[in-house]
Amino acid sequence: MAKSSADRTAKGTRKPTPTWDELAAETVSKRAHWVRGRDHTAFVACGEDWQAVSVKPLQLGLDALTAMRAGTRRGYLIVADHLRGVLYVMVPTGNGETFAGIPGVRVLGRGHQLLMPRTVQDTSVAADWVGTPRDLATPVLVDPDRLAARLRELAPSYAEATAS
Repeated sequence: MAKSSADRTAKGTRKPTPTWDELAAETVSKRAHWVRGRDHTAFVACGEDWQAVSVKPLQLGLDALTAMRAGTRRGYLIVADHLRGVLYVMVPTGNGETFAGIPGVRVLGRGHQLLMPRTVQDTSVAADWVGTPRDLATPVLVDPDRLAARLRELAPSYAEATAS
């Protein structure tokens, strides 16, 4: 008897890799989690272990990650603020000048704080993991040169869209 595709899928086949857009989507389960009040967040100092690249609109940041082919399963330290429509991408310290002059982008370094989930299981509407970091003690950071290059390519089209 032939096995159904459901049987084959249930045994040994991995789920397809999610896209950055899918990971950042405000799903029903995320909203339910936010409503239940499990929003354990804390302000974390930027500029010590990493800098946060703030990208607005959030979709610009997601498109840049997609364009640079950053793997969604790597465990990058990336947080979405769905209230403000901002994506925060963590990069190694000392790279602020790499992002100078890119519309909609600013770097949060020493002297700044960022609202982040306290653990990899926590989330809130203002601090939602995009993907799941493997270990907060030794975070996987995004390559700043590659991210800046993609943002420079994509930002003008977003600026034109918001101007019209």
